[in-house]
Amino acid sequence: MSLKYTKEHEWVRVEDDVATIGITTYAQEQLGDVVFVELPEIDAEVEAGNEFAVVESVKAASEVYSPVGGTVVEVNEDLAAKPGLVNEDAEGEGWFVKIKLADPDELDELMDARAYKAYVDTLS
Repeated sequence: MSLKYTKEHEWVRVEDDVATIGITTYAQEQLGDVVFVELPEIDAEVEAGNEFAVVESVKAASEVYSPVGGTVVEVNEDLAAKPGLVNEDAEGEGWFVKIKLADPDELDELMDARAYKAYVDTLS
């Protein structure tokens, strides 16, 4: 499945019933150099639209909101040692968590790549 996006600049990619979530390339560019990422615990319950992580950069700390609800089944352990992965590959190796979806219909509320690009274009 292709990526879906939120207006808060998170992305989600779903395979079967597991959603991989991270922040967009646009978001990491706005943050600057990422120096720390605080991730939830495995088995934590997250709700769509609620904060589930914090990303700190040389500029600021920002909350990260979950695009979908469910249970955390995996966290990107590599970010603890190398938070810069978010800057290097925000929409790939810099992913934050994998969540077992509670309600796949929540994906229908998100933007596709074309809609997200159009949204970002209105911000500059």
